[in-house]
Amino acid sequence: MSVAADAGAGPAGAGATPGTAGIDESVELAVLERSGFVESRHIGSAVLLDAAGEVAVRLGSPKSPVYPRSCMKPFQALTVLEAGVELDPVQTVLATASHAATARHVEVVESILAKAGLGAEALGCPADWPGDSGARDELVRAHGHKQRVFMNCSGKHAAMLLACVENGWDTASYLDPAHPLQQSIVATVERETGEPIALSGVDGCGAPVHAMSLVALARGIGRIRRASEGPAKQLTESILANGWAIDGPGRANTVVIDRLGVVAKLGAEGVMVMATPDGSSVAVKMLDGSLRAASLVALTLLARHGAITAQQVESLVPDLDLAVYGGADVVGSIRATI
Repeated sequence: MSVAADAGAGPAGAGATPGTAGIDESVELAVLERSGFVESRHIGSAVLLDAAGEVAVRLGSPKSPVYPRSCMKPFQALTVLEAGVELDPVQTVLATASHAATARHVEVVESILAKAGLGAEALGCPADWPGDSGARDELVRAHGHKQRVFMNCSGKHAAMLLACVENGWDTASYLDPAHPLQQSIVATVERETGEPIALSGVDGCGAPVHAMSLVALARGIGRIRRASEGPAKQLTESILANGWAIDGPGRANTVVIDRLGVVAKLGAEGVMVMATPDGSSVAVKMLDGSLRAASLVALTLLARHGAITAQQVESLVPDLDLAVYGGADVVGSIRATI
């Protein structure tokens, strides 16, 4: 797998480092305004596909490759389900989650490991602190420490291990790109996105991550959202019924899922995907890697296309942590500029 020389930032030619779109190929997506002054600008690329999977809105360079990071989890979870693994709805969501490691999240991850007959030591993800502040504070008060089960990707890893156990695959090497499970994930990604993988690397959790264009990413998420049967439908229905599990109480993805019935999944380094009930889908890459404006940009694009209403977006703004404070007073906000 390789990336064409003109696919990313930097000069073409021998020794050029492949990468996502550069500054000149990107557009302004949002700004942070403080006291009537634009203090920061977020640039990047985005694409919106309509219910038929056709490109309806294109901003920046959505054909350039990105690492989708955790936005790739739906394809990984779909592969696990297609491998014959039986998961209940909440376990299904944890297989695709970037969870906050609340007590409920951890309990579900441990239930998946129990199905596999494995302990948390089998997880290949690194140890971490809970992302939920309450859970983290409680752990610190109890003189606890970082654990693999607290890492936000632990549900995905537990589900991968269960797939290995049920299919007779080696569990010790389940993150090796040559492993049967990882090869199946590659096939799922290419089937659902309709494009060959541009480049493969290693994600923050230790699992393989595969570069793809935003168009491909949005296409794949839209196909999963539109599925009328099978594991893809199971995945979508489970997410919509258990928004708390994919992220955490009060966190962006959970708010969007619970309030709008829109499938939403964040990825590290400023990547966001969403898909609406009619199958319209959006993929965003913030070039600076920040997620703070990504939900708003994705929602604004969906509203601009008519997949949701501007009023629905406005109703969520207070819950998306967009306010800018000067002392205890709100003196500005993050706002989309597309």
